[in-house]
Amino acid sequence: MQLDKLNLLYRQLILENAAHPQHYGHLTNFSDHLMLRNPTCGDTIDVEMVFQAEKVAEIAFTGQGCTISQASASMMTSVLLGQNLVDAKKLIASFSRLIMGEPISDQENQALGDAAVLASVAEFPTRIRCATLAWHAADNLLDQYLEKKHE
Repeated sequence: MQLDKLNLLYRQLILENAAHPQHYGHLTNFSDHLMLRNPTCGDTIDVEMVFQAEKVAEIAFTGQGCTISQASASMMTSVLLGQNLVDAKKLIASFSRLIMGEPISDQENQALGDAAVLASVAEFPTRIRCATLAWHAADNLLDQYLEKKHE
């Protein structure tokens, strides 16, 4: 019975975030953006970020794709918004490990919030790219920003 309730919660969170995504749209003055495509299924995600005071001050995404990619992008924006750059990188690394079926700490799990429900995607290897597309874009944007800062 508990497993059924957990599966229902998982489905509700995924469907809600896909149907009513958080931070969907364009930012007026973004610092940088990156569009990634999943060639396997055709998902596209364009992530825009504003960096201020060593934090992710604003974040938004647009794109099209499956329910998993859209829900994951929505959850990612909520997780990363307001994070300092170092913590944002750590959260992305935690999500990457989680989605690959690797264990993460309870603290990491809590920090990921609703995005932690995507852990079950690890059971479906063909869907891992869908779930990680936006996270990869955000990680690349953070890397680009940090590289520019150190030039």
